[in-house]
Amino acid sequence: MKALGILLILGVLMTSVSLAENVPATSKKAVFAGGCFWCLQPGFDHTQGVLATTVGYTGGQVSTPTYEQVCAGSTGHLEAIEVVYDPAVVAYEKLVDIFWRSVDPTDDGGQFADRGSQYRTAIFYADDGQKRLAEEAVRRLAASGKFTKPIMTRVLPAAVFYPAETYHQKYYLKQSGRYNDYKNGSGRADFLKKAW
Repeated sequence: MKALGILLILGVLMTSVSLAENVPATSKKAVFAGGCFWCLQPGFDHTQGVLATTVGYTGGQVSTPTYEQVCAGSTGHLEAIEVVYDPAVVAYEKLVDIFWRSVDPTDDGGQFADRGSQYRTAIFYADDGQKRLAEEAVRRLAASGKFTKPIMTRVLPAAVFYPAETYHQKYYLKQSGRYNDYKNGSGRADFLKKAW
């Protein structure tokens, strides 16, 4: 059983490396913050046109922060995901829609069981086009009547993205039981099922 787990982790890491090596020059990056970054990765990983995902930290003032530092809430960073995608296959708007379906965009104090500014939602734009599309998406969601509370997701300029520690990458595959316990226990799974 242990050997199977090691093979699975090696397979995930090798896939990540081969994807990174085969990323076309026309690929782009999108960055989203939505509470626990473990819960953001599956939705993007299972989307055609997404070439690679990395969970990490962004938006703060501390260089190369650790998980413990970010969790303490003193770095200014948010837990986030960096998505490398092929815009010829998947539109940025589709990625924003996947993000919406992974979070509670009305919660300004964190996400579900995770409280604090490091768990707030944000869309980090890389250029004016992403900024325009993200702002339009926020306005569209607010006008949709989907939520009775205001949309609190921020649209912010991209900052340095620091990859999280290796054990956090693809956590939903490495520790599927713990991941599912967390997703259900935190209230995220129930909220998303009811909201969408």
